[in-house]
Amino acid sequence: MPAAHPLLTRRPARKGPAVPLFPETEFHLAQARVHEACGIARRTLALWIAAQTEGPVIWVSPSWTQEQLHCDGVAQWIDPARLTFVQPRRPDDVLWTMEEVLRSGTAALAIADLPGLPGLTQVRRMHLAAENGAGAGQYVPLGLLLTPGAGGAAGVETRWQLSPAHVGGPGSWQLKRLRARAAPEKQWEVHRPGPAAAPQIKTA
Repeated sequence: MPAAHPLLTRRPARKGPAVPLFPETEFHLAQARVHEACGIARRTLALWIAAQTEGPVIWVSPSWTQEQLHCDGVAQWIDPARLTFVQPRRPDDVLWTMEEVLRSGTAALAIADLPGLPGLTQVRRMHLAAENGAGAGQYVPLGLLLTPGAGGAAGVETRWQLSPAHVGGPGSWQLKRLRARAAPEKQWEVHRPGPAAAPQIKTA
């Protein structure tokens, strides 16, 4: 009998390197894969993740968008010197740039701040690029897609939504896990005690 195709096997996937969402948390994002962050505070979530990595962070966003990061604003999360901003002028070049960054393995984290949802084929290409980059470059890259609204990019490894929760104070958010291959949907309250403190799960 021929051996089962690796994509069809019932054996659990082997665990590989991963990046935590924030310190002392059970939530980890598999490296060499592409994940999605949505919600009003998706860029805050991206900075949480960036703070858990070491090395360069490439932030790709369209040149025409008015929502761009300010280095003074990110300094409370990470050293702004780690950030490299790439702003393609054409829509197609945003995802192409993201794919090439992942394939090079020269960045610990590659972030694409998107105005809409990518197609399934584009996400699959980014997964393959990240896997290739893990063996070709200095870093095992992590890909993160920032999408508007409730997100919904097909084929991503995980999908997370972060929204402000002002009732709990200015340093409070609601975190939702909307998609994961081996975990159900769930939500938590996250609190940041102060500007120099790391986010913490407050209640389940």
